[in-house]
Amino acid sequence: MSYRLALSFRRDVSKRKKALPIETAFRLPSPLPIWPPGEGFARGTIDLGGIHVCQISSFTKVWATHEGGPDNLGATFFEPSSIPDGYYILGGYGQPNNRLLFGWVLAAKDDTDGALLKQPIDYTLVWSSEFLKIKQDGNGYIWLPIAPEGYQALGQVVTNTQDKPSLEKVHCVRSDFTDQSENYTWIWGSDKEINAKKFNLFSLRPINKGSQDMGVCVGTFVAQNPNAGSPAPLACLKNEKSNISYMPNLRQIETLFQAYSPWIYFHLDETYLPSSVNWFFVNGALLYTKGVESKPVSIEPTGSNLPQGGSNDGNYWLDLPMDKASKERVKKGDLQNSQVYLHVKPMLGVTYTDIQIWVFYPFNGPAKAKIKFINIPLGRIGEHVGDWEHVTLRISNFNGELHSMYFSEHSGGSWVNASELEFQGGNKPCTYSSLHGHAIYSKPGLVMQGNGGIGIRNDTTKSKILMDTGLQFSLVAAEYLGSTIIEPPWLNYFRKWGPNISYGLADEIKKVEKLLPGKLKSAFEKFVKRLPNEVIGQEGPTGPKMKRNWNGGEV
Repeated sequence: MSYRLALSFRRDVSKRKKALPIETAFRLPSPLPIWPPGEGFARGTIDLGGIHVCQISSFTKVWATHEGGPDNLGATFFEPSSIPDGYYILGGYGQPNNRLLFGWVLAAKDDTDGALLKQPIDYTLVWSSEFLKIKQDGNGYIWLPIAPEGYQALGQVVTNTQDKPSLEKVHCVRSDFTDQSENYTWIWGSDKEINAKKFNLFSLRPINKGSQDMGVCVGTFVAQNPNAGSPAPLACLKNEKSNISYMPNLRQIETLFQAYSPWIYFHLDETYLPSSVNWFFVNGALLYTKGVESKPVSIEPTGSNLPQGGSNDGNYWLDLPMDKASKERVKKGDLQNSQVYLHVKPMLGVTYTDIQIWVFYPFNGPAKAKIKFINIPLGRIGEHVGDWEHVTLRISNFNGELHSMYFSEHSGGSWVNASELEFQGGNKPCTYSSLHGHAIYSKPGLVMQGNGGIGIRNDTTKSKILMDTGLQFSLVAAEYLGSTIIEPPWLNYFRKWGPNISYGLADEIKKVEKLLPGKLKSAFEKFVKRLPNEVIGQEGPTGPKMKRNWNGGEV
């Protein structure tokens, strides 16, 4: 993705001693590979059923603030430039100044009789910075396009004068090619943190974000001014065609993963490492059936004797080998021969490809808490058999470029833009697995799960214990490819990958409380009882297909 800015932006830089991050455009460390031949993937445009769209990442700066917003560094707003012939912009682009410049907006072309796109009939002034006492480059004015009847605006426009924008500046889209959108990330507000009672700007994304949903992200922003009432909501685009030819084929998937396959760094004290599912089965994992618990059975290498389909009805579960030596050995995993498992799916109206990367651990170790200034092991709290974690690569179907990456963190997770990732060995992101709990983060260090000075420690380090997922992967699911991919039987085992563990949570809490000063005991007990099951670990987890993000959005 290339970025071009007007010379005025560079002249503004010279007036300040320290350059802002946004004044540097982000580029991936290495050039993109040449994609194998295919149909529509990485061809530059996508047909939404009559409206062709392309990504525009060439911008001219319009207005900027230098305080407020994330990190109190302000934000900058742009007008898309270098628009291909026949295409029209749908709104402007804005971004906080605390990040490298990395973004795009869609431009649209009507490929029918000219009825799908229309100019607005007027503009409404949403907000201006005239009376705002902040550091800014002149004044900024934010305008909402007023769409003709039967059409919707998909973005707002920033100017640096009081004059209304030209009606030719943006186009609106016929309503049947639009879908509902929602606020996503905070771009800017006059305060250092979001204040709902004041003016704020947000990026937008579709409300419905599953693999079957057709909402398309436009890349524009929305301004919300509580003092000016509630303007008509902005929409996003909708793909009326849902043409999977814009998705990567099998060879293209393999090339994509080789280009972006992440490194996983494990903590230097990690005891419980990943393994392949096959290794787990071959080395003594057992299938238990409710009612005949005394007669567990060995599992075939591919899981072919596991119950298929159905639901998590509690009638079956897996467990470690029965003899102590084998149990302890299997708990530790087999990193050298482990694998990650890929699930590839269309997202955001087939404009993106998500590659979910699933990692299996035979055992999840005990947690450790930080209580004010005291670090305390939590006994058996957190232990469970069978642990599935994942990260997700989100790749643009316009050009094959990595856009962002999702990191699963216990019961939640977060998206991180490509511009904020750490890369090693080309365009391969670094990820960090937390000690014992295996939550995955984009940076090494300590992440606390909790508040008020009490929380679960998630410790990560860049140690010599690591996994290059590009050398050890298996594509297990890509539904849009039909019968091309044969799913392994274990993937369709929908019951628990570990037994329910009854280690007596109350007893474990009491053991920890003996080590605490009086005032912290009750606070700690309340904290532990609020922890999600994924952290406490008394229930055996289900496999990847039973997670809501298998077909749905990540968050």
